[in-house]
Amino acid sequence: MHVTEHLKQAGQKPLVSFEVLPPLKGKTIQSIYEHLDPLMEFKPAFINVTYHRAETMFKKKLDGNFTQVEVRKRPGTVAICAAIRNHYKVDTVPHLICGGFSKEETENALIDLNFLGIDNVLVLRGDAAKNEASFVPYPGGHNYASDLLKQVTNLNAGLYLEDDIQNGGKTNFCIGVAGYPEKHFEAPNPEIDLSYLKEKVDAGADYVMTQMFFDNQKFFKFVEDCRAAGINVPIIPGLKPLTTKKQLTVLPRIFHVDLPTALSLAVMKCKTDAEVEQVGTEWLTQQCRELQAFGVPVLHFYTLGKPKVIKNVVSAIL
Repeated sequence: MHVTEHLKQAGQKPLVSFEVLPPLKGKTIQSIYEHLDPLMEFKPAFINVTYHRAETMFKKKLDGNFTQVEVRKRPGTVAICAAIRNHYKVDTVPHLICGGFSKEETENALIDLNFLGIDNVLVLRGDAAKNEASFVPYPGGHNYASDLLKQVTNLNAGLYLEDDIQNGGKTNFCIGVAGYPEKHFEAPNPEIDLSYLKEKVDAGADYVMTQMFFDNQKFFKFVEDCRAAGINVPIIPGLKPLTTKKQLTVLPRIFHVDLPTALSLAVMKCKTDAEVEQVGTEWLTQQCRELQAFGVPVLHFYTLGKPKVIKNVVSAIL
């Protein structure tokens, strides 16, 4: 079922959905099940699975010289989506990214997803490679999420990369795109950032999934600005608990989000990460209650290794 169809069926209380990382190479699908098992009692509408590009590493050879190799540390997004769907009977949303993939590889992934009956995707540009100061397109790949979006909409229309494919089978993907309540860090200002989002919605995006945020007022303002700009598709808030003191500096640096003063001060007073986790749980619970009152259709949780915290929050609000 499409994400948008789930949203239409939402009742008085918003739906919940979760996001997971593929396990590191060497681990099994059981690690995903162990992560999700405590959360399945909440009957999530869908589960997102992130996609990860290959990383360039230098490995030392026997002769003492180094060779450059590509390593994909978290493979298996398509297969994990199929496994979750089969195991839990819940819809899955694989992320698609530009970085690290050619157009042909993307088309083949979409064909695999279509064969598996997975009909939702979240389209993203993806981050720069760790050894690059800024995003560099993969050879034969896409520059922007809007380009990747167009490839998905083309396939929905039966248009494949090979011109000699006539009357190609049409896919039926529901397409999500990312939104940034605090603007994308590369955008010169919020207005330009919003215009990029509008372009993606006009090009066929069915809904918006936001970057994590810790200040609901910024989300409310983002929604208001989107509606004023003519962006009328559903907007799903992305949520994450604060669980360690280290995140006070890590989250702003990596995800380019602000942490409210009240939350920061409360965390700074904590003596242990267990105390931070309690503060983060209480903050996220209050966030969710305010978002419920605002009328969001779904509360989407970035679980990122913290299913227990998410379980406590969702138990408190449902």
